[in-house]
Amino acid sequence: MRCTVLPRFPRTRPRRLRNAALAALSALVTVLALAVGVPQASAAGSLPCDIYATAGTPCVAAHSLVRALYSSYNGSLYQVQRASDGATTNIGLLTAGGYANAAAQDSFCSGTTCIITKIYDQSARHNDLTVEGAGGAGAADVGAPADALPVTVGGHQVYGLEISAGMGYRDNSTSGVATNGAAEGMYMVTSGTHVNGSCCFDYGNAETNNKDTGNGHMDAINFGTECWFSPCYGGGPWVQADLENGLFQSDSGYSKNTANTGTGAMPFVTALLKNNGQDHFALKYGNAQSGSLTTSYSGGEPTTSGYSPMHQEGAIVLGTGGDNSNGSIGSFFEGVMTAGIPTDAADNSVQANIVSVGYGGSTGTTGTLAAGSEISLRATTSCCTADYIRHQNNAAVLSAITSSSAALDKGDATWIVRRGLANSSCYSFESRNYPGDFLRHYNYQLYRQPMVGTAQFRQDATFCASTGKSGTGTSFASYNYPTRYLRHYDYNVYIASDGGSNAFDSATSWTDDVSWAVTAPWAP
Repeated sequence: MRCTVLPRFPRTRPRRLRNAALAALSALVTVLALAVGVPQASAAGSLPCDIYATAGTPCVAAHSLVRALYSSYNGSLYQVQRASDGATTNIGLLTAGGYANAAAQDSFCSGTTCIITKIYDQSARHNDLTVEGAGGAGAADVGAPADALPVTVGGHQVYGLEISAGMGYRDNSTSGVATNGAAEGMYMVTSGTHVNGSCCFDYGNAETNNKDTGNGHMDAINFGTECWFSPCYGGGPWVQADLENGLFQSDSGYSKNTANTGTGAMPFVTALLKNNGQDHFALKYGNAQSGSLTTSYSGGEPTTSGYSPMHQEGAIVLGTGGDNSNGSIGSFFEGVMTAGIPTDAADNSVQANIVSVGYGGSTGTTGTLAAGSEISLRATTSCCTADYIRHQNNAAVLSAITSSSAALDKGDATWIVRRGLANSSCYSFESRNYPGDFLRHYNYQLYRQPMVGTAQFRQDATFCASTGKSGTGTSFASYNYPTRYLRHYDYNVYIASDGGSNAFDSATSWTDDVSWAVTAPWAP
């Protein structure tokens, strides 16, 4: 937990009113444009940092792996380093104000693996994040795998940042970030499906020495299922404020809002914190794919000593706590920090822009084994021709799916084809509604699990296609157990051989059970 605060810039009341009016007008224009289908993501002056600047609270940090956060930005988004020779390259944009050039990463990392070594700040402050060093609570971190979180944004195939335990990024020598009780705001787009209850998946203001230096020395958004102060309502995950030595949902720490049960399993979440550094902070959240923001708390600073005023130090942390507590997991797509507290109108306009981007939208290709295509996998055995591979409680199962099935069931039965994580000539299958989770085998059974970047995971999640063993459809051999094929048996899914000591290796109907029809996806 930890984070830093940006200085408040003085403004006259007339300018404040004018900026609020402009932000409100911008929000209204964006909403109306969305209603008639006008694309907004690349319109001049419409991106998050443009919106905040117009409102008088400019970005002092702007980080994203997926897109520009200023309409004029045309620099690098992040840097990758490949394992084969240690070389690095910067990944930029397809166009100014546009989306990441993921093809450049794919080309550079072809035949090997890459990690993310730097996330560039798009603001003029150049507060770039690099892999975090050792801290008071954790050893030095490692870089996240560059291909762990493929995602569609704005109709483009790009990559987010998937944090596993032991990964994190930081900048301890920043410019313009709030310190010593100055006001600031911040948001990030994250995922409600890749979380845990360990400390601490944070983005924001932290200590400059990687240690816990006391109450109020952080001011960061936290997202996860850790309930620091009881009671918390529901199962989370919650948007909380990591203000050091506590994850706060109110001035008392614990939740005073019984309606705040967490975001649930939203694939994409907007998480927002703003703090005047003296006597007030607020928390908001929203679905990054639709709708508006909800305020879960707006009130006084924590009543315990040290938080009013705050004592932020001005470092920026991503993926860990301020003392490098690094047991958390999480996803990061974009985030900014501002000088001063943005208006609610500006926040609303930024949320509308995020929604307009189309996080997790259709890839535009369906029903084939082309990379990026969305598919469902139907059994061809005579017993089960209406049954599809879906995930349920993290396990892969065979289940009947029809046009009248629930949307959740249809989503669970939809997969995005990715180039094989261990071999680009083969295939990996990413969950449609759990970004960054892949179909992989463990002890011969299939599960949906988040990609952690290890060689073992890559091999377990890679399958090589051939003509169906029954003479129809497609069969998928395990990359690291090439005599074992993706098979349904007793409504579970395994990698199975044609005969063997396990029940699921039974030779009976094996050729039919390992032959699959690659179909159009059930999820829209």
